[in-house]
Amino acid sequence: MKPCFTLVLFLTAATFCTAQKNIDLTTLEDFQGPFSNWQIIGGISVDPDIDALAYAKSQAQPISKKERRRRQKKGIVEINPIKTTSGTGILFNNYRPGQDKHLLTKWDHGDIMLEMEIMVPKGSNSGIYLQGRYEIQIMDSWGAKKPKYGDMGGLYRNWETEPEKVFMGVPPLTNAAKAPGLWQKLNIHFKAPRFDGSGNKIENARLVHVYLNEVLIHNNVEIPRPTGGPISKEEVAKGPLMIQGDHGPVAFRNIKYVPLSDLDASLDELSFAAYKGEFKDLEDIASAAPVHTGQTKKIDVNLSGEEDQYGLVFEGTLNVPKDAEYIFIVGFTGGFDLLVDGKSVVKANSSYDQGQRGAPVFLEKGKHRISLQNIKAAAWLAPRLGLTVRTSDSNPKKFHSLDSYPTSINYVPPIYVEVGSEPRLLRGFVSFGNYGEKRSHTMGVGIPDGINYVYDLQAGNVIGAWRGAFVDATPMWHNRGNGSFRPRGSVQWTFLGHPLAELDDMQKPFSSAEEVNGYHPLGYVIDSGTGLPTFRYRYKDVEVENKIIPADKNSSLVNEISFSEGNKSNWYYKIASGTVKKLKEKTYVLNDHQYYLTIESGQTPITRKINDQTELLLPVDGNTIKYKITW
Repeated sequence: MKPCFTLVLFLTAATFCTAQKNIDLTTLEDFQGPFSNWQIIGGISVDPDIDALAYAKSQAQPISKKERRRRQKKGIVEINPIKTTSGTGILFNNYRPGQDKHLLTKWDHGDIMLEMEIMVPKGSNSGIYLQGRYEIQIMDSWGAKKPKYGDMGGLYRNWETEPEKVFMGVPPLTNAAKAPGLWQKLNIHFKAPRFDGSGNKIENARLVHVYLNEVLIHNNVEIPRPTGGPISKEEVAKGPLMIQGDHGPVAFRNIKYVPLSDLDASLDELSFAAYKGEFKDLEDIASAAPVHTGQTKKIDVNLSGEEDQYGLVFEGTLNVPKDAEYIFIVGFTGGFDLLVDGKSVVKANSSYDQGQRGAPVFLEKGKHRISLQNIKAAAWLAPRLGLTVRTSDSNPKKFHSLDSYPTSINYVPPIYVEVGSEPRLLRGFVSFGNYGEKRSHTMGVGIPDGINYVYDLQAGNVIGAWRGAFVDATPMWHNRGNGSFRPRGSVQWTFLGHPLAELDDMQKPFSSAEEVNGYHPLGYVIDSGTGLPTFRYRYKDVEVENKIIPADKNSSLVNEISFSEGNKSNWYYKIASGTVKKLKEKTYVLNDHQYYLTIESGQTPITRKINDQTELLLPVDGNTIKYKITW
C-alpha cells in the first residue's frame, strides 16, 4: 500500500484559506506613505526584450536637442517597455531615480504565511523584506544557470564588515524564475525570531519554506541577522512587511497572508498501554492484554519496546484555547485510529501501511478526550508514530517525541532520472497541469543544461516544458508502479489535443488526442548529432516531422514542423490555445502573462475564438512552421 499525502496537503491548504487575509489593491490604504512611485493600476504589459531599469534611468537624464537629433539620425528609438492601464488589482512601482521610496505595511507581523504574484521587467529588481529586515530578492534572473543569493528568490546577504556579523546570504536551491514580464508566484512561510522575558534573542528567524512558481527554493533556512538594507538592524518579534522601491519597476498582485501564532494547546494526563502480538486489525487489541502500561509526557512509539508486531494505545486530555476547527495529522507506520471524544476522526485499519493522514474537527474551548491506537506487523517498516495539531492561524504543534516521528521522513526514497551529457528520453503517463487529465502516451525529453519537455505521442504535440532537473520516476518504478512520472520543475503547460487539422468550417474544433481522424503516429528517430528525437506522424496523406530544439542558451524551445507535401487548402496548425494577446509583431503573450510565443516562420497567423478559448493558427502552406515558446 502506498503512502497518502494528498489529503494532508489539501486539508492544510483549505484551512489556511479560511484565515487568509488579502492586501486591498483597490487603494494604498494598507500601506504607509509616501507613495510617489507607487500606484494602483488595472493592467500591465512588458516588452521582455527591453531593459526596463536602463530605460527608467535614461528618463532621469535631460537630453539636449543635439543629442536628440543625433539619436533620430541613427534611428535610435527609445520605447518605454512597460504599458499600464487604469483600474485596480495591481500594485506597481513606477520607479525613476529620485522617485524610489520603499513601501511598508501599516500592520506588523511575526510568523506568517505569505503569497503573491510578481512581474519583474527585464533588468529590474526589488525585494520582499519580512519584518522589514530579512530580504527575499526579487530579480530578473531568467536563464541564470547557477543562481546566487542575489538572484530571484535568494535570501540576500548583509554588508557588515566585522567577521562575526557577516551573513553571506543563501542562494535558492534552483533557479525557478520565469522570463521577464511574466507573472511569477512566490509562497513564503516565515518564522520570526524568539525572545525571552528579558528581550534576549533565543532563536533566530527562519524560512520554514519558500516556493517560487511551485518549486521549493528554500527549506528550513535559519536567518542569523538582518540582511542588507533593513529598516533597522535591531531584531524584533514583530515588524512591518516592506517592498523595496529603489531598484527598478516591478508589479505585484494577489498579495495574501495568514498571521500565525503558536498553538496554546496541551495534551495532559497522557497514559499508554503497550501490547505484543501480530495484530492484523485494530480491533485485535481489544481482546489482548497489555504487557506494560504507564504515564508519559509525549506520544512515543518506542514505548512499545519492540521493532515489530506490537500495539500501542495512548489516552489523554487535549486542552484547546478556543472554539475553532482543528486539523489533526497522524504520521505512522502500520495502522492507526485517532478518536476525539470517543469518535474516530481519521483511521488507517492496516498493519503494514505508512504515511500521513489528517482530518479537521471542530472543537469547543476546553478539554477533550484523545485516544490514539497504533499497530504494526511489517518488519520492513521502521516504527513511526506522530500526532500534530494546528488551526487555520497557528503553527503546527507536535505532541510526539522527536525520535517517535522525526522531522524529515522519506517513506519512499525518490527515484530520479537525471540527464547527463546526452539527452534522456522516458516513456510514461503524465498528468497535464500536474493534477489534471492524465495522458497515457507521452514522452519526457531531458536536454543537457537543464531544459525539458513532454511530448504527447498520441496527439503529436508538445504539451509542457520546464527548466531544471528532469523527472521523478518514483510513481512509475516503486513497487508495481502506476506508469507515470512527474516533472521536477515548474512546468509551463500549453494545450491538449491534435494541433494539425483540415477545417472546412472555421468554427469546427480540432480533434482530441483520442480521436484518430486520419492521424497515425510513426514513432521517432534520433538525430545522430544532437541525440534529440524527431517525432514523425502521418495526417491523412501527408507525413509530418516535428523537431523541438533548445534556444536562447537553453532557456526557450523552438518547435519546428515540416510537411512532406506542399500547400494544403483549409489545413491549419494550432500553436496556442487559451487567452492570447498580441505583444508586438509576431510575439504573443499567453494565458494572462504565463508564457510568450514568437512566430519565426513566414506564415500569417489567424486568431479565432472557439469554445471560450482563443486559438492561434498558422496555415499549412507547404513551408516549415517554426515558433518559439519562452517562459
